[in-house]
Amino acid sequence: MSTDQENADQAAQQPAPAQRPPDWWHRDHPTFTAITGFFTGLAFVIVVPGLFAAVLGLVFDYHTAEDLFPFVLVTLGVPIGLVIVPRTRRFGIYMVIGMITTALVVGGVSGLVLWYMVNYQS
Repeated sequence: MSTDQENADQAAQQPAPAQRPPDWWHRDHPTFTAITGFFTGLAFVIVVPGLFAAVLGLVFDYHTAEDLFPFVLVTLGVPIGLVIVPRTRRFGIYMVIGMITTALVVGGVSGLVLWYMVNYQS
């Protein structure tokens, strides 16, 4: 009986086996935050104003919805807040980069199409 007790005491004193570290896809990959932030910024620029306009159009008449649409700029507080908080700063910076890049591409293509339509009327 004493040997069983001794074996139990020895087993209790031994440290638990080390756990295996998470696999590579469970850890935070260096580019995951950057890519996710960039595409979140892209979607933010495209989806948020559209949804805001759709909800305003459903709730209010046309002229009131048109007057209230500039309040969509309040949503810019989200990426600003992400950049300010240290834990989410990297994600927020890449989200802002995605927003700026998307706005530049959309603005550039729109300007080019408008220039073409004005100069080459058929």
